[in-house]
Amino acid sequence: MNARPRVRPLEPIWTKRDGEDILVLRDHDGVLEAPVAVPAIVGLILSLADGTRDIAEIAAVLSRETGETLPIEAIEDLIRQLEEGLILESDAVVVARQRALAEFRSRPRPMSHVGAIYPGDLVALRATIDAHGRGVMEPRAIRDAEIRGIIAPHIDFARGGPVYHRVFGRASQALSIADVLVIFGTDHAGSPGAITLTDQDFETPFGTFSTDRTIVSAIRDAIGADHAAAEELHHRGEHSIELALVWAASALNGRRPTIVPILCGSFHRYVGRESDPAADARLAAVIATLRTALDGRRWLAIAAADLAHVGPAFGDAEPLDHDQKDDLRLRDEAMLNHVSWGAHHRFFTALRDEGDRSRVCGLPPIYLTLRLLDDARGEVVAYDQCPADADGTSVVSIAGALLW
Repeated sequence: MNARPRVRPLEPIWTKRDGEDILVLRDHDGVLEAPVAVPAIVGLILSLADGTRDIAEIAAVLSRETGETLPIEAIEDLIRQLEEGLILESDAVVVARQRALAEFRSRPRPMSHVGAIYPGDLVALRATIDAHGRGVMEPRAIRDAEIRGIIAPHIDFARGGPVYHRVFGRASQALSIADVLVIFGTDHAGSPGAITLTDQDFETPFGTFSTDRTIVSAIRDAIGADHAAAEELHHRGEHSIELALVWAASALNGRRPTIVPILCGSFHRYVGRESDPAADARLAAVIATLRTALDGRRWLAIAAADLAHVGPAFGDAEPLDHDQKDDLRLRDEAMLNHVSWGAHHRFFTALRDEGDRSRVCGLPPIYLTLRLLDDARGEVVAYDQCPADADGTSVVSIAGALLW
């Protein structure tokens, strides 16, 4: 047993069961086969198990917080059970993580969200995709074949289908001649500033897309293999790249360019002014390496990125009314104006200056796509606010944009 126990990176979700507060722990690494529910008191212990306290110190804080004194032996026994349950870091967790990673690397990445978000049957999938554009006459522009970048949602197809359909429909010419798709996806469980790579090919209902291992290897060398692989298992269940790739594949008419799948961790530390992404050497190395590796090739960048997450469903105290939704639209439009001008720094600072109060989960993919394209100019072709609760008082905003 570790002298200073430390909880693993798990997603905590507080809920109620039979009137009691329950903490549900979700493991994005997949070491735990299913989410684990623990009582509130265990949740308090886990909040203290950050690797800085020994068991006696944890017991002292518990006593102050609860007004009760728990025997050291009882806390030790609980800590031991949490280690055996793979909730705290331990040698057993290291072995389990290595086993899960070896299994993930043994075959192409499977479709994690087939059936839940989109059908695996090609006929049914085509019908689903076509239905979202039924009755819509898509405009075309002469420069559509010259598109270099796409901003697309990663929300489910049921809510985001019309936006997906419009942006990928306009990008179909550019997709038809691309040799490489660089896909920046939001890693919803990613560590701050993380750039997470994988060599695995990606399965889709349209066939398996090969990952460009030469490019991935070059990025890995540039940012450090340990960093690039630290959260590789997030690729297994993360939906952002998968959903964008499925929709892109529907527009490729059987072609399968290679892909460069890059999951992006949060920008919390940059938004908090602890540092600036423009000065981050690791991010700069990713962009420089991609530019060198892609030189002379026909490529297209895709940011799989939703925008705002606001309302009670995301922790806000008040439900959104009509005027607040209009205000959100105006703020989103101002932010997207920076995207249209390819102004990655203004895009970032606009969110930073408001403390990212709208929780734009697509900030990292959009920012890195704009940096990769550098001098891009663009057009926002679709925008929507998708309901995120039964009453429509919480929304996720999404947009589709094309960049030349």
